[in-house]
Amino acid sequence: MNFLAHIYLSGDNELLKIGNFMADGIRGKQFENYPIEIQKGIILHRAIDTFTDAHPIFRQSTKRLHANYHHYSGVIVDILYDHFLAKNWHNYSKVKLEDYVNHFYQSLEDNKNILSERTISIMPILMRENWLVCYRTIEGIKHILTQMDQRTKNQSKMRFATNELTEFYVEFEKEFTEFFNDLLLFTNKKMTTL
Repeated sequence: MNFLAHIYLSGDNELLKIGNFMADGIRGKQFENYPIEIQKGIILHRAIDTFTDAHPIFRQSTKRLHANYHHYSGVIVDILYDHFLAKNWHNYSKVKLEDYVNHFYQSLEDNKNILSERTISIMPILMRENWLVCYRTIEGIKHILTQMDQRTKNQSKMRFATNELTEFYVEFEKEFTEFFNDLLLFTNKKMTTL
């Protein structure tokens, strides 16, 4: 799962959300340098990633992309699944997506003193381009994938993955919905052990 899902799956705890959001840039035991609620968010993020990577439905989605994108297929599916979460946000939250995202951005600003350097460095573009809301459209997804492709010096070809998204839209959306239901159950259970 990508940024939006990780934030959403953290429930209402602001620091847990922040930890879950910034976890990718924190290696090994570095997480122990952060406040306990941030640590819990990082641990939750890692558990979500492990669950996701092993899930048969997620793997089914990645197989559809593997011939063209190889080991980047999982990264692409993470982003495509965030698209379906954003598109169908009303099924998962009573709060409008824009309001939810703005509240999270404010939470990042309010807690800047405990953020990782990597998180602080991406905040301006995250907010300026409003990544979390732009996931809702195929054009927004293409923009995100293009930026990610540029970070691989265009070797990943991720910018073209919206072709498969469009071609297999119904299949990807069905897989997301089934997978996300399982992930919600897993995450709710995991939160009780943190």
